[in-house]
Amino acid sequence: MPEQVNSDYQVSSEGAVRHWEIPYARLSDVTPTVSNPAKVTCDTAGNELCGTILSVDAGDSVAVIDFTAGMVYWQEVRNVLTYAGAVENTWGPINIGDEIYYDDSATMPAGVYLSTSPLNNVGTANPLFGRAVPRDDTDMALFPKGAALVASTQDVAVMQRGAGA
Repeated sequence: MPEQVNSDYQVSSEGAVRHWEIPYARLSDVTPTVSNPAKVTCDTAGNELCGTILSVDAGDSVAVIDFTAGMVYWQEVRNVLTYAGAVENTWGPINIGDEIYYDDSATMPAGVYLSTSPLNNVGTANPLFGRAVPRDDTDMALFPKGAALVASTQDVAVMQRGAGA
């Protein structure tokens, strides 16, 4: 019998790339944009599946999302560490290896979905999206990015946690 791949599931279960269609209604941002981070809603805060949007199909209201563990994407990351109620309270520089979270806080700048805060502005756990990594040697020299005590949004290569991690 010749060897063959029988289904998408078999491919993804073998450690290959994990690209899946997810209905808009299951995403925390129901108006997804290509290249933005995505969070699939679930019942347990902080355990949501996260990935990067590869394409959108407005006709069928689905987005194809890359959930591949270890995939690296260039993302905007807010350097907020903690919130005091509805406002950002403390900030810190982003360094190589720092945890990056999907943050749905109402105080995040428009179009920014990632931060260094494990909790959002209402104290709910943010899911781990991945870790900060250098994009190349030039980018490596720019770490740490941002500063303590100063709010900022930084361009950071993020190695996503993805599915199965």
